Amino acid sequence: MRTFLHVLVNTAVANLTTNFLWFAVVFWVYLETRSILATGVLGGIYMILVAVCSMWFGSLVDRLRKRRVMLLSAWCSLVAFLLGCTLYFTVPSSELLRLDRPWFWLFTLVVLAGCVVEILRNLALATTVTLLVPVDRHANANGLVGTVQGLAFIATSVFSGLSVGLLGMGGTIIIATVMTGAPIIHLLSLGIPEPEIVQDPTRSAVDFRGGFAAMLAVPGLLALVCFTTLNNLSGGVFMTLLDPYGLEMFSVEVWGIVFGVASTGFIVGGGLVAKFGLGKNPIRTMLVLAALLGVLGMVFTLREWPWLFVVGIWVFMAMMPAIEAAEQTVIQRVVPFEKQGRVFGLAMTFEAAAAPITALLIAPVAEFWVVPYMREGDGRATWGWLLGEGDTRGIALIFVWAGLAMLVIAVGAMFTRAYRTLSQSYAAAPGAAPAAEEGDEAGLQTGQEADREADREADQEADQPAPRRARQQAEQRAEEKP
Repeated sequence: MRTFLHVLVNTAVANLTTNFLWFAVVFWVYLETRSILATGVLGGIYMILVAVCSMWFGSLVDRLRKRRVMLLSAWCSLVAFLLGCTLYFTVPSSELLRLDRPWFWLFTLVVLAGCVVEILRNLALATTVTLLVPVDRHANANGLVGTVQGLAFIATSVFSGLSVGLLGMGGTIIIATVMTGAPIIHLLSLGIPEPEIVQDPTRSAVDFRGGFAAMLAVPGLLALVCFTTLNNLSGGVFMTLLDPYGLEMFSVEVWGIVFGVASTGFIVGGGLVAKFGLGKNPIRTMLVLAALLGVLGMVFTLREWPWLFVVGIWVFMAMMPAIEAAEQTVIQRVVPFEKQGRVFGLAMTFEAAAAPITALLIAPVAEFWVVPYMREGDGRATWGWLLGEGDTRGIALIFVWAGLAMLVIAVGAMFTRAYRTLSQSYAAAPGAAPAAEEGDEAGLQTGQEADREADREADQEADQPAPRRARQQAEQRAEEKP
């Protein structure tokens, strides 16, 4: 467990660094261009890259040791950020901020690549829960992951806004590049006990077939991934419009702080999961929370009130760790350890592919149709009774419809046969613990713990009074008879 905590904190620092730079880039682009289309396209490209790369990343996680995977991710991020620094300080800002020039897209895509490769570490982290944490504590460990990620998210949002507002993009990218080296140094001194990986010569570098077969082997698991994919269609709307909405209401420095305060919901939600778990059926927990998220999406922007918006984001963040932990807990229990990387990667491929569809569609729709429509007389006359007055009512209208779609999908999933089948599969699964080979450090530690437990039981038995011990032995012999 101590090794898992080291891995968790290391990944949290790396996530903080990449998210810090990516948030800063999005803030910087919107403030300099005031274009919802630009931020929407960047968000869509980010999710497309995640979808394209996740299956390959998952295959790497299954083919390589987890420490090596994490080091590979860290070095790739460092190289990408160094290239980003070079572009930023060598290309004039008048050229770098023009959307019709290649320099803008080259700079943002290089930084984006350094952030996307961080997904490789997150997939490896999900499998280390199975590797290092007892099966009955998986949900709690996943909640702890959500808590730590929430802490990193808060620091990211606060510091990104302050950094862009006070230091500019130049100082921000330098800080991110320097911070990327810290997890590398820590990983070089950290050992992760892991069974010997047996290479399959028939497995390709991007083992889509193997991941899909492992997913189909568990009845109902594909349906769970499909639900999350559909749910992410609505999530793409929030990804695209949350920052423009907040930046219209607050300055960039204040928005970063507000978003950081609202993100404390991540800590509370993750802490609750770490303490209490997800109940007997994590799938049911996930669907109920997804339905509540849909209701929340319909109401948290009904009026242009800052307090309502901030409270809505806080509740949204508080529920997200449980939803994410539920899917991870199910996969960690029902899928064999040696195939989990590919299954996690395949699930992320499907789920990430949904968000850019809505992101790339909703950004031009919002900028060229819905926002102007709500600023004119017809839109206000039609929807003013529901949304009130304000400059952000067009974005609010999109949030209402996206929340309704999320609610319908979640409630409908509760009545499907796949939901009942997967619930039965989860209840019947013993867990997917890795098989340590003879001489492996993890296996040695497990054997030593088992020996110590047996010794304690023998000592307790020896200390019992003779009549009680004889009665227990008689009961044991009676149970052993056919």
